Formats: sequence, structure tokens, C-alpha cells
Amino acid sequence: MVDFEKRDNIGLLIVDNPPVNALSQGVRQGLVEGLAAANDDDEIEAVVLVCRGRTFIAGADITEFGKPPQPPSLFDAINGLEDGPKPTIAAIHGTALGGGLEVALACHYRVAVSSARFGFPEVKLGLLPGAGGTQRLPRIVGPQRALEIVTSGDMSGTKEALDAGLIDAVVDGDLTDEAVAFAKKVLTEGGELKKIRDLNDKVEAVRGKPEIFAEFRRKIARKTRGFLAPELNIQCIEAAVNLPFDEGIAKERELFGELVTGEQSRAQRYYFFAERQAAKVPDVPRDTEQIPVASCGILGAGTMGGGIAMNFANVGIPVTLVEANQENLDRGLGVIRKNYERSAKRGRLSAEDVEKRMALITPSLEYEALADQDIVIEAVFENMDLKKEVFGRLDRIVKQGAVLATNTSALDVNEIAAATQRPEDVIGLHFFSPANVMRLLEIVRGAKTSKEVIATSMALGKRIGKIPVLVGVCRGFVGNRMLAGRGIEANKLILEGATPSQVDDVLYDFGFPMGPFAMSDLAGLDIGWQRETSTSSTMREVLCERGRLGQKSGRGFYTYNPETRAKSPDPEVEDLVREFSEKQGITRREIGAEEILERCLYPMVNEGAKILEEGIAIRSSDIDVVWVNGYGWPVYRGGPMFWAESIGLDKIVARMDDFRAEHGEHWAAAGLLRRLAEEKRGFSNP
Repeated sequence: MVDFEKRDNIGLLIVDNPPVNALSQGVRQGLVEGLAAANDDDEIEAVVLVCRGRTFIAGADITEFGKPPQPPSLFDAINGLEDGPKPTIAAIHGTALGGGLEVALACHYRVAVSSARFGFPEVKLGLLPGAGGTQRLPRIVGPQRALEIVTSGDMSGTKEALDAGLIDAVVDGDLTDEAVAFAKKVLTEGGELKKIRDLNDKVEAVRGKPEIFAEFRRKIARKTRGFLAPELNIQCIEAAVNLPFDEGIAKERELFGELVTGEQSRAQRYYFFAERQAAKVPDVPRDTEQIPVASCGILGAGTMGGGIAMNFANVGIPVTLVEANQENLDRGLGVIRKNYERSAKRGRLSAEDVEKRMALITPSLEYEALADQDIVIEAVFENMDLKKEVFGRLDRIVKQGAVLATNTSALDVNEIAAATQRPEDVIGLHFFSPANVMRLLEIVRGAKTSKEVIATSMALGKRIGKIPVLVGVCRGFVGNRMLAGRGIEANKLILEGATPSQVDDVLYDFGFPMGPFAMSDLAGLDIGWQRETSTSSTMREVLCERGRLGQKSGRGFYTYNPETRAKSPDPEVEDLVREFSEKQGITRREIGAEEILERCLYPMVNEGAKILEEGIAIRSSDIDVVWVNGYGWPVYRGGPMFWAESIGLDKIVARMDDFRAEHGEHWAAAGLLRRLAEEKRGFSNP
């Protein structure tokens, strides 16, 4: 995995471990042995570390995590680079990430091509840089910038790296040739061994100023709520500021050990692989021919249609946006422009970018404008008769071979496809609101959807920046079908004695961005409600009848501050719930947080098991990807199916049996769930 070559008086360590030159045991071994060979060769005066393939070392081999460590350690390789008697130069292209950047920081010098990227993404796996990264980084870029890098996990470019002192030079031409020339220049100038570990000016400048760390914690608190890794990353930077280098390294190793053996990192590492696995469809080969998509038509310029249009314009795909009347079309275009201009005000786009993207969206009032589009996405009102009428019309107008997609969130894609003469071209593309922000794309394959259309849709989802997950046809597909069970139990809980804020607080503390009642208020309680047919038969109807429609009316399950939109529990709602309970003959009682969590989340797990039994989802991990990206399930808990395995399926079934005896047959465990529980197995190994 590591070749050793000589070029004049320069030794070349060449890492070749495709696809991303991960720091697996063979690479570490090769680095240690290669350095030893270079140091033993009197003709070699400096060493250049370079990588073959598309990238520099892109990080550790995370498949080794949780397994017995195999020597040599990464520290052995890093110490060899830093403490050797000859200058070491890292030659960087592609990405230097995580352990790869730690290796580069251990070298005495770093050069990079202009397209290189740098970062410590460990926090996204629930970890921290564990081979000296948190101790060297603040010594070279300063503690403030180091805090931002390790807690965000984001990458930076070569210019930023050069300005911060992270690299010594940007090179053009052949990277190896330029790095060798740089090494010879270093030797000509005296061959100084520049060790980052010995730089103390930037950390000493912050020593005795704990308010810098307190302010940084406050700034990221909302974004990192519930996550352990960001805080421990901060503690490591504090150690770099306040402790000698070797003591800081010891602290880093201690905190890394705490994270790598913890449940959060295990969940986040699981999710890392789950997201990549979701892109693989077993019965659709990777070489399946795709339909070229150079244009997109969207029917409906409302909230969903406008957001979908933005996704395509963002990546340079021209969009034809069709509406039934000019007023709706103008309103939709206005919302799109407003969204883009808001991004420009925040510095994410230039004014030129705004105009360029708006110019890619062509408005029209005519169905015929969709005739030559490569893909047409329907985003009209969620009504089956309307959608069938729309698809019958599209079938007569849109060119043969185009993809016909519905954005339905729950309706039968097969029934919609049957309204056409080409059901093999019809697929569900369920975008989540707001469609220009939410990353999940549920791709719903119909019974007759062709493999070419599936392959095209999966690739297109990735192209427009989404995380596509393929699911089958059923009411609500994966996400909304599971959400329904949670909603039913949440509404039962408030009738039995819990308050809406109690239920919401339990789920918020679990890690969701909001609970079911706050979410209902945000969406609007009057979705699908009509005053003339309302019968006060549910709490939602009772609230709507009193004008409590949610955030938009300032009152729903909660009351809302008109300026800040901050919510407050409302005694009036609690009184209404009690009255409703009495009319239903329900005896109210105290309900604890544990029961609330179990009754809200166990039905989701059970429904997920049914979804797997029915073949609606390919893998349990696909269900988890849906819930993390579409519904705010905290990634540090892995997803509902992973979380259930971590609790123990046998414990969940036992508790469900208790609820079944108390509350009825709807608590019966799915056959798959009970079988796996009895066999002491999990969803990932059914």
C-alpha cells in the first residue's frame, strides 16, 4: 500500500490504497517502514509523502473501529514523520481529511494543488481527531479557527489553508515534481525541521481567556444540542491552550476513547454507512442505462413546486414551471425570488447567482410547455382524482421516454400510473417541505416502474443534492406511514392525562427538533379540515372550531408570541382536553416520561418491522436514513430501527405486550419483530 522510491536526494513515500487512501493497517505499516528506509539511506536528505489516485489520505479506515488495534498505530507513523532527522513534506491533492490531515500536520512542510480541500470531519461520526489533530491545529491556525473546524466538520479550500498557515505553498504542474523541487529548496535553505508541536504563540495568546470558549459554546449550542462530540472537541482545544503538548495529547486520547466506545459515535458511524448503502438497489445494476435529464418541467408553482424548481435551477438544469392561472404563477415566482434573495443577504449567493438561477425558470400557463421536457414532476393538490386527471393529460402531451413523476406524499403511485399508457415511466418523487432545504427524497417505485427510470431517479436525486431512498407503494410510504402511529399515540396520551407540552418535551429531550403538537401547529391544524363538516370528534377539530389553527393564527395547541413566534403552553387548551376526556369517559392519570417515549416511538418501530416484512423498504437502514433526513430523528441515535436494536427487540416486544393487554390489539407486535426478538437478533441481521 506504500511504495518507496528515490529521486536524486529525495525519498518518495507513495501511498496507494484506493479508493481514498484510507489509513488502514497496511498504510501505517508502509509509512513506518518507508520512513525507516529513508532514514537509513545516507543519500536521501528529505522525504516527500504523496498519494496516487484521486486524493491524498482522506482519513482513517473506519471499518477498523471497534476491532482490536493492529500495530503500528497512527501515532507511530505520525511520530516518525515529525521526529525523523530529515525534512518531511506532505504533497496534497484531493482531500486531506481527518487522519490524513493529522499526517500532513506531522510533516515539517505542506504543499498542495489549488483544488485541494482540508478538514476534520470526525465530529460528524461522533468523534474527534484522535492522533494529535486537536493539539497541532490550534497551534498553526489559532484556537478560534480550530474550534470552528473541529466542531463543524466542514472542509476549507487551499486559499483559506494558505492564509491560515496550514500549508506552506500552492503548486501548479505535476504535484510530485513540484513537491520534490520544494524539498530541494528547503534543503538549500538549511533543511529546518519545522514542528507544529513547538509553536506556542497562538495558543498562549488565548490562555487565561475562558470567555472565548464560553462564547463559542453559546454560539453553537442550538445547532449541537444533544451531541456529545462537539463539546469534547472543544475540551481538546482548551487542553491545547492550557496544557503542554504531551499532556494535551494525553487528554485528546482520553476523550477520543470515551467517544469511540460510546453509543453516539456507534450510531453516527452506522448512519455513515447506512446513507451510502441506501444508494444501492439490489435489482437495479449499477450499469443500468439512464435517461439523460437536461430539462425539467414542474406542474404546480405552490410551496412544493417552487421549492422543487429551486433544486433543479441550483444545479443548472432549466425548469419550465406551469400553473393554472397567472396569479398563482406570479406568487410562486415571487416566493422563489424571495428565497434566493434571502440566501444572498446571508452571503450564500451573489446577486448575479440569484439572477442566473431565476433565468433558468421559465413560467407558463400551458400544459403544452411540458411537451419536450426530459422529466415532468407533478406537484398539485393531494387528491387522487386530480392527480389521475393530470397524469392522463401529461401522457397525451409529454414526449415518449420522459420520466413522469408525482410528488405525492401518501397516495397510490400505481393508481396514478394506471391513468397513463406508460406506467413504466411513472415514479414517485416525494420531496419534503421545504423542498429547497430538506435533503430527503423518497423515491417510490411502482409495480411497473422500469429499472431505467429508477436508476435515473436515484442518480438525479443525488445530482440535485438530495439523499435518495427507494421505497415501495403503500399508504404514506415509509416516513409518513410510521409517523401516523406516533401521532395516534400522542393524541391518546393527552386524553389519558399528559399535557401537549409534556409529550413534546419528552420527544424534544430525546433529540427531535420539536414534538408532535408543536409540529402540528407549525404545519397548520386546519390542513384537510373543513368547518362545514367538522363534528368536534377530535381535539384537532375542537381547536380548529375555536379558531386555533396553529402558528399562523397565533394559537393552536400552544399560544405564540406574535413577534418571536415563541410558544407557551395554554391553560385553555389543557381545559379543553380535560373536557374532551370526560365526554369520552376516559379516566385521567399521571403519565411519566418513560411511558410517553415508549408509546410514541414503539409503534414506529413496529410499523417499520411491517414495512420490512412487506418489502416496502429494502433494508432497515433505509428506514433510518428516511427518518434522520426527513423527520428530524437525531442522528446520534442512528434512526428508529438502529435505536430499537440498541434497546433490545425482546424488551420492546415485552413492553408492547403490556400495552396490548392494557390498550388493545393495535399494540400487537409485527411478526418479524416478534420473531427477531425471540431469536435475540436485530433488523440488520434478520
